[in-house]
Amino acid sequence: MSIKLAIVMPAYNEEECMADVVKIWSDLLDTEFAGENTRLIVVNDGSKDKTGKILDQIQPQYPKLVVVHQPNGGHGNAVVHAYRKAVELGAEYVFQTDSDDQFIPEDVKKLWEKRTQSDFILGYRQVRHDAIFRLFITRILRWSMFFVYGTFIMDSNIPFRLIKGSFLKKLLAQLPNPVPFAPNIFIAIMAKKSGQELFNIPIVHKERATGEVSIQKMKLLKVCWQSFKELLNFRLELNTKIKNLK
Repeated sequence: MSIKLAIVMPAYNEEECMADVVKIWSDLLDTEFAGENTRLIVVNDGSKDKTGKILDQIQPQYPKLVVVHQPNGGHGNAVVHAYRKAVELGAEYVFQTDSDDQFIPEDVKKLWEKRTQSDFILGYRQVRHDAIFRLFITRILRWSMFFVYGTFIMDSNIPFRLIKGSFLKKLLAQLPNPVPFAPNIFIAIMAKKSGQELFNIPIVHKERATGEVSIQKMKLLKVCWQSFKELLNFRLELNTKIKNLK
């Protein structure tokens, strides 16, 4: 029996909320996707706290939970690892989110209802509860992407996206190597440029109640500069990448 939907998420130092996050997303699969073959894939990105231990402890309670441990490689690396695991398992649809409990699982239904209209659907944090500095940097990247690619995407890096598995497999094959710092941005650009309707569906974004943001001000500024340079370099390859997707 093929997997209808795989929910994937990276996890790093989320010991305070990890068990609760697994429960709420597992409950969503059990209720909204009852009778379907589904999976929840969590990639522990070398957490320094008890996140990995908690995942191993609760795994027997959740038959659909797949736990993957990897050395710390960063958020983007963990996201791509999770995507590849979902493709490896043959998921028809893949939904990606984060493990910091800032989203409402029920909002997945807004994207799921559009699944026959596009192979790649994005949420959009209409009201985003992040620090002002992060919001400022995000706005700079948004307009930088428009300047470089002529493409305006409301929330290109949002960890709330539904992708058809067969299309995701093609997208992953076109990602730069090594994996860029923010692969979700590159994936969104390729999807948009290949003709997919992203929809940019408004979803709820909650304030972080536990843990802490792993990238602080100066480091965030540094990685955003890195991302901008990666985007500039990728521009030279984009046309070939899009041809390969079609």
